Amino acid sequence: MRLIERKFESLKRRGEGALIGYITCGDPTSNHTLAIAEALIDGGVDMLELGIPFSDPIADGPVIQRAAVRALRAGIRPAMVLENARRISVAHPDLPIIILTYYNVIFRMGLENFFSFANESNVSGVIVPDMTIEESLDYRAVASKYDIDTIFLAAPSTSDERLKKIVECSSGFLYLVSVFGVTGVRERLREESINFIRRAATISDGRIPVAVGFGVSKPSHIKGIITNGADGAIVGSKIVKIIEENIDDEKRMLLNLKKYVRRLKKATEKI
Repeated sequence: MRLIERKFESLKRRGEGALIGYITCGDPTSNHTLAIAEALIDGGVDMLELGIPFSDPIADGPVIQRAAVRALRAGIRPAMVLENARRISVAHPDLPIIILTYYNVIFRMGLENFFSFANESNVSGVIVPDMTIEESLDYRAVASKYDIDTIFLAAPSTSDERLKKIVECSSGFLYLVSVFGVTGVRERLREESINFIRRAATISDGRIPVAVGFGVSKPSHIKGIITNGADGAIVGSKIVKIIEENIDDEKRMLLNLKKYVRRLKKATEKI
């Protein structure tokens, strides 16, 4: 049993959903990343998603786009992100670390090189928003060889038939995009999102955990997500926004991040 699966099983026994926190690695500088990661872990995230900054992040809204620009200007590179993953995992061996990247980064490094480095860095899973299941056969074979989960995304427009295929091709968890569009903070959990969560939970039927992201930013969102059948919630844009709003005061940034995450984690409790 891989680390992500073990984490979901452990949380289930405790009556909790998973809180997965996202940060763009290297934002605002590489030196900040480890401190930010520690603040999120202290606050209660169950898994940590590290984004490799990319020049054309098609799935991301303005907040994460700006974070990518800051990180690239700070000189962050894919190898540095994986090294940060390794350093975090050494301090927190039971914390699943997930890499989010666009396929061009992996293509440039080469599948074998990327996954070998990721394995050495104790990466548990990888999300590639611009890779389809039809193009993933070689990718999945190499990822599996290095014992790393392939996490696919599904959107509200995904048909039941295709959702079944995505479930079959995924490992670790199924990433549900809760709304149409790109990442970003939203005010409420829409009815279409709730219906999609219920539909995906029914189709997955316990074969793989379901986690919901895009627009998730409030305890009420997380409570609604977990109550309607999901196993976890993914929060990114709001975390990145807190970093951006406190970019000149690291102490305040870390304190605000920790407080925010603690409120979110409380909402994952199913009792």
